[in-house]
Formats: sequence, C-alpha cells, structure tokens
Amino acid sequence: MKVVVLGAGLMGKEAARDLVKSENVERVFLADVQLEQVEAFKAKLQSDKLQAVQLDANNDEQLKDVMSKGDVVINALFYSFNEKVARTAVEVGVHSVDLGGHIGGATDAVLGLHAQAQEKGITVIPDLGVAPGMINILSGYGASKLDDVKSIKIYVGGIPVEPEGPLKYNIVFSLDGVLDHYTDTSHVVKNGVLYEVPSLSEVESIHFDEFGELEAFHTSGGTSTLTKTFPDVETLEYKTIRYPGHAEKFKVLVDLGLTNKNTIVEVDGKTVSTRDVLKAALTPGLLLGEKQDAVLLRVIVAGTKNGDDVTYEYDLVTKKDMDDQVTAMARATANTISVVAQMIGNGDISKRGVYPPEQIVPGDAYIAEMKKRGVNIIETIQELESTSVGNG
Repeated sequence: MKVVVLGAGLMGKEAARDLVKSENVERVFLADVQLEQVEAFKAKLQSDKLQAVQLDANNDEQLKDVMSKGDVVINALFYSFNEKVARTAVEVGVHSVDLGGHIGGATDAVLGLHAQAQEKGITVIPDLGVAPGMINILSGYGASKLDDVKSIKIYVGGIPVEPEGPLKYNIVFSLDGVLDHYTDTSHVVKNGVLYEVPSLSEVESIHFDEFGELEAFHTSGGTSTLTKTFPDVETLEYKTIRYPGHAEKFKVLVDLGLTNKNTIVEVDGKTVSTRDVLKAALTPGLLLGEKQDAVLLRVIVAGTKNGDDVTYEYDLVTKKDMDDQVTAMARATANTISVVAQMIGNGDISKRGVYPPEQIVPGDAYIAEMKKRGVNIIETIQELESTSVGNG
C-alpha cells in the first residue's frame, strides 16, 4: 500500500517512522509546507520508502494532487484542516484517518460525509489519537464483550516522569489544545442523562503504582463520539490525569479569563489576546526538552454478560524512549493512527463509510499491534456472579 502523511510535525514524522518499517507499506509520502524539514527527517530516517513532498494544505488543487498519490491518507495537520481533508478524501476516492482535535463540530462534519464515503467505496475514521482515539477503541472493545453496557469511565494523562515547577506539567502536544480542553465545558452522562459540566471540576484521586496518588478531573472533548455511540449508558465520563494540585492552579487562570481565546485587552495602545500572552509566558518553562514523559491511561467498561456483572479494565503506562528521544505521547498517538491506517490498507477494516473508532476498529488486533510497538495495553476482567453462590 501507499500512504500519504499530511504534516511533518512530531506526530506526522512518528507515523511515517512506523509506516516505513511495515512490509505491507511500499511507499510513504510525507508532505509539509516546509520541505526542508521533511528532507532533514528523510536523511535521518534513511529509508528508500520515504518520499518528501511539498504541500500548502490551503491550496485545494495541491492538496488533491498530493492525497491522490496514496491508498490511505493520514491527516496529521492541525485539527482545523480535518473537515477539509475528509471532504477531499471523498472527492479523490482515498481512505483517510485523522488525529481528531477539539474544534467545534469538526468531527460531526466528518461523520456527516458517511453516505458520500460509502458511495465512493472509501473508509474515513476521525479521532485517532489517544483521547479521543485509543480510548474509543478500548471502550468499543470492552463494550463489544458485554450484553449490556452500564458504565464507561476513562482516565488519560500525559505527564512528566519527574514533575517540576508549580504546574508539575510539560507540554506533550499543542498548548492551544490543552487550554481548549481546560476552558470549554465537558460532556458527561450521569444517571442516564447527558450533562455539560465545567472542565477542571470534580477532582478525584487516582493511583498508578509507579506514580502514586495522582488527580483526575473533567476536561472537554474527551468523550467525543462516545456519548452518541452509547446513548443508553448510566455513566460516561472522561477525566484528565495530572499531578495533585494542577487543576486548582489552572482553574485560577481559567476563572480570570486568561485562557479564553476570545478575551482581548488593550495594553499601551495595542490590542492583545490574553491567551497569546499566557502561552508566551508559560511555554519556556513547560517545554519537555530532553526530560522523560509518560502516558497513563485507564478505561473501565462495566455492564452485564449472561446475567452477571462484568467489568473490563484497560491500563497503559508507557514512557518516552530516551534512546531515540521519541515522547511517550508521540509513540502512543502516532502508532495508533499508523496501525489503523494500515488496517484499512490491508483490508482488516473493510467497512466503507465514515465511522468513529469505537464502531469500526477491531480492539484485539489493535492491542496486539500496539504491543509489537512497545505500547503495552493490559486487559483485566472482573466478574461478579448475579447468584448468591461464589466462584469457589
């Protein structure tokens, strides 16, 4: 198969790194507006499979021409391009996957192309990062093993292994994305009813052996399509994992309006965005650099099977590889989208149309492929028989 990767940022490059290792991938086109950045990566990777392509994604004809080179397109551009890339995939007739992203209605717009994608005989899957993405696949996998799903609880965090500074946090993806997740409201299901709740709220403790007691709190965008895929659950919530005290400190910044991208102030006769000022102030101290990050994940899917209460739990702890300096977040994210893109290209995913990850990606095969890449997801099962007789 031939795969086009749009965007040579961290995630795009890491997806390309994984793709060239696959026997089933004959060519990888890595496209970016900064061709010299792609050429430098190509020289470092030293793979004959990789071809550098210049692309201005704002140029519609150029975008169509580049996407037409592949059988499957991986969209690793900024998430404001997601709908445009999906529409172009339908137009030119190529499969497409994206990393998702928190932007109003973008994923819904992509899902709205279902009929056109079916007609063209292509598969489009949005939201293939970690959250949303990996969590959707695992939620769907756990749910598929139950007769009735009652509860889905999701916890995810990208954190430094050695926390520093007052926020005890380092940037592992877009700081703009982090601020969106903290500022906008979160969707949760409680007692079967869908609610909007403030992000950074309902802080609870969560334990991971190596990291001890951490905290988890609501953030926006995490549940993504899950509230529509599982409309009848009693409980559905997504919380972000951080070191204790993080939420309280960031909530002050949110409450002051400093994270809101629409808040504008005038200083010395110049109009400035408070978010831009905040990002400029925070970024130097939050850069990960050569420090080690970790991705922690826990997905708990509970319900009934053959009349018994059953819970499926999926846990992941993965760290930055200090030898190749690939962050844990990049490994988890880029490998997820690369694995699913290859599943489409190989025919392991054959349904045509547009589907969220939880409805189409085979969880068992996904877990096996991620394990090959050093991202080890552990499944544990807890069964409680409905009768008074114990398990013996």
